[in-house]
Amino acid sequence: VYRSRRLDAGRKYAIFQIIRYFLLVVMITVGLESVGVSFTVLIAGSAALLVGIGLGLQNLFNDFVSGIILLIDCSVEVNDVIEVEGLVARVLNINLRTSVVRTRDDKYIILPNSILTGGKLINWTHHSELSRFDVSLGVSYGSDVEKVMSIMKTVAREHPMVSADREPFVRLTQFSDSSIDFEVLFWTEDVFRVENTKSDIRIGIWRAFREQGVEIPFPQRVVHLNQAK
Repeated sequence: VYRSRRLDAGRKYAIFQIIRYFLLVVMITVGLESVGVSFTVLIAGSAALLVGIGLGLQNLFNDFVSGIILLIDCSVEVNDVIEVEGLVARVLNINLRTSVVRTRDDKYIILPNSILTGGKLINWTHHSELSRFDVSLGVSYGSDVEKVMSIMKTVAREHPMVSADREPFVRLTQFSDSSIDFEVLFWTEDVFRVENTKSDIRIGIWRAFREQGVEIPFPQRVVHLNQAK
C-alpha cells in the first residue's frame, strides 16, 4: 500500500489502519479459538454485560464508530488542514478513538473522533492543495482606484507562496466612512502557514503605497463646539 504511487499519503494511511485493525481482530479471534474458547459463545454469553457497558460508555463507542467512519470515507485524512470549532490544525494521526492534530502555534491536541464527524468541520485541503484567501485594506477617497488595484495585484502575484497557476485579482468591496475598501484574493498551497503569507502581502502593499503616494487613511471625526454667548 505504501509503495503505491496512485494513492496520496492520507488514503495510504487510512487503508493501512483498516487492514491493521482487521488483522488484529482476526488474530484475537484465532487466538481464542486455539485455546478452546469459542468467540461466538463468549459474545453471546456476555451480551447483557456488553449492553450495560455500552450504556455507560456511549461517548467512547461513539468515538470508535467515528474513527471507523473517518478511515473508510476519507472525509478527513492525514496531512489535511482542517478548521473545527474555530481551531485550525493539521491532522497528524487518525486512530480508532482519537485523532492527533497540530495547531499553527505548534501545539499538539488530541481530539475525540466524534468531534470531527459530529459537528461543522472545514477541510481546507480536501481533494485540492490550493485554497483561496484574501487581504483587505482601505485607501483615501482621493486615491486612483485603478492604480491601487494594480499595486495590490502585483504585490500578491510576486509573493513566492502565491500560486502561479491561479491569477490573483482585486475587487472594490465598499465605500466606508473614511476609506474606499479593497481586497486582493489569491490562491496558495501553504494553507497551514497562510497567515505569514498574508502578513508579507500587507507589508509589501504598504511599502508600495508609500512609494506611489497612496494614502491609507485612519478614522477621523470633526467636532463642532457651540459656545454660548
